[in-house]
This record gives sequence, C-alpha cells and structure tokens, in this order.
Amino acid sequence: MSCQLKKKYINILKFHEPGLAPVEDESGWYHIDVNENAIYPERYERTFGFYCGRAAATSKEGCFHIGTDGKAVYAERYAWCGNFQENICTVRDKNGSYFHIDTDGKRLYKENYLYAGDFRDGIACVKCSDGFWRHIKADGTFLNSKGFLDLGVFHKNIAPARDENGWFHSDVRGEPLYAERYLNIEPFYNGFALVTNFDWSKKIINEKGKTILRV
Repeated sequence: MSCQLKKKYINILKFHEPGLAPVEDESGWYHIDVNENAIYPERYERTFGFYCGRAAATSKEGCFHIGTDGKAVYAERYAWCGNFQENICTVRDKNGSYFHIDTDGKRLYKENYLYAGDFRDGIACVKCSDGFWRHIKADGTFLNSKGFLDLGVFHKNIAPARDENGWFHSDVRGEPLYAERYLNIEPFYNGFALVTNFDWSKKIINEKGKTILRV
C-alpha cells in the first residue's frame, strides 16, 4: 500500500494491513492510517508494523506488543520482540532466553532457547542449550530427533542444515537428501538448487543431489 504523505516525519516505515504505518515525529513513535490520522494517543520510543493484528513497540520498561487501539496486549516486558507470523511471535526475555508467545502474550511452551526464529508452516528453528539447532512445532516439541550445527526453515518440506562436514538439504525427518556437503546452499527453486563447493565453484543440483549444471 502506498500513498502521498503531506506531513513530514522524522521516520516512517511501510504501510501494512490493515493500512497502518509506524511513524516518528517530535512526539515519539506511533501509527497512522492512510489519511495520516494517528490511530491512538499513546507515544512510544519505537514502533513497528502490524502483523496478525499486533505491532511490536518499545517503551522505557521494555518491548511488548500493542493492538490497533495503541494499548499493550499483555503485561510482560521483554528485552526484544519479533513480529507475529502465523499468530506466533518469538521474544527474548531480560535474561537472554528466547521462546514463543501467542497473540494474547501467553507462552506456548515452558522451554527456553538460546535463539528462536519465526514460525513458517507450523515449524520454527531454535538453538538449544546443548548448542545444537533443531526444528520445533508450535507446542515446543521437536519435529524430529536430529540436532545440527546450523539450520534453516523449511521450504516445500526441505530445509538447509549443517553438520561437521558442511551444508546439505534435509527432509522433515532430519535426513539428508544426498551424501554430499557444501560450503553454502540455497533453497530448491522448482526442483533445483544453487550450491557452492568448498573451492567456491558453484553448480545446480536436483533434489537427489545430482549435478545438473556447473555455473
């Protein structure tokens, strides 16, 4: 969504559904509609876009989420808040632990993680206290029994993963699609992926790991 703004702001971010944008002027950060009307009277140290009806905001007490009425959705204050995806959001508490909350601010599970990413198609990447990365479901349970040195989100049921030998593509069971390992890999795009060998040369492979083209 775009519109021609008449007022000058110190900062302005993109409009997001339902047609609201975070802005900053001399009074602080808040949200406006497409007619440049402030949608609530509150002002914050920082605000971000609305996702799933919630926007991350920062005050002197910490980070939290607000509704379109400008009021905090829950009482807790965090060191950092992400944006809601699939009605789930990752947060970091003031002890440095990551976990996920729902749109009412309730924790989805009791575990704490060294890092927790956004959910995509019901699955998120987390770094556990043992130093390994794993995929979790929305209730905090592991998708499979596998842990990795690094890990990415699933795209069409295939995720990038790294073990002690390098990067590869894995399935939902955490099993590699092929035996080879690479310096870097990209997600599969309509059945093919660009990968980087350890000598920095690149090639295209299919989902069985077969080399299709050297580039």
